[in-house]
Amino acid sequence: MRLSPEQFRNWDRKSVTLMGMSGVGKTRLSNLLRRSDWFHYSGDYRIGTRYLDEAILDTIKEQAMSVPMLRDLLHSDSIFIRSNVTFHNLNPVSTFLGMLGDPELGGLSLTEFKRRQNLHRQAEIAAMYDVPAFMRKAKLIYGYNHFINDVGGSLCELDEPGLLEFIDEHSLILYIRASEKDEQSLIARSVSHPKPLYYREAFLDQQLAEYMEINDVDYVSLIKPNDFTRWVFPKLFRARIPRYESIAAKYGYTVNTHELAQVNSEADFLTLLEQVIDRES
Repeated sequence: MRLSPEQFRNWDRKSVTLMGMSGVGKTRLSNLLRRSDWFHYSGDYRIGTRYLDEAILDTIKEQAMSVPMLRDLLHSDSIFIRSNVTFHNLNPVSTFLGMLGDPELGGLSLTEFKRRQNLHRQAEIAAMYDVPAFMRKAKLIYGYNHFINDVGGSLCELDEPGLLEFIDEHSLILYIRASEKDEQSLIARSVSHPKPLYYREAFLDQQLAEYMEINDVDYVSLIKPNDFTRWVFPKLFRARIPRYESIAAKYGYTVNTHELAQVNSEADFLTLLEQVIDRES
């Protein structure tokens, strides 16, 4: 959604989609704006509580059924299992995605990994198509005038026809670009504390083949899950940058993490957006 500074200023019910890698400040900003008449829609939260909830629970139950005592209790309906996804705890979603590699180390086979990746992709697409409905709820039920769409870092990977146009139709897209210093920090953090990630299938196939060749690994089951994730993250990070930039150039605007770090109130955020719109007009 392209606007002039004046159009943005006079927009009664503002709607902004925040796009960028995990760790650039999307959720910090969203939480700040929640205190100032903005409804915070978390795409990852919607994925975990609506579109992957059943798959997550099925995976947990499958593990529980391998323990005789838990199996008997589940069979007799003596216990129940549920996940506890919150805005600040998305671990069930991350754990469900999992990592490739040695099953003895918690790794998944390539077939199962790709199945879960596809489920996550479909869930993220569905969560984005829910945005207009939640914009209406935000106003009619909760009384919020403005809407912040806090999307997952993998939005740029989905390659779903019409999806970006749909998001653009309903919101102003703002790409948060990591500064060089922050980029190094985000990569270092993800290498030291690897976590499950979503990959485009073509990217995954290419990087996996390269990793296995470099490390002389013949089977996915011989990969140490953390090792592959550490190795591939810097490549994923840099592969996503031109994708983000292309989306921002076509549909939205770009700020960097240094600029965003100066935002400590709704007024700061609105001023920054007006400046960005003005300089990119």
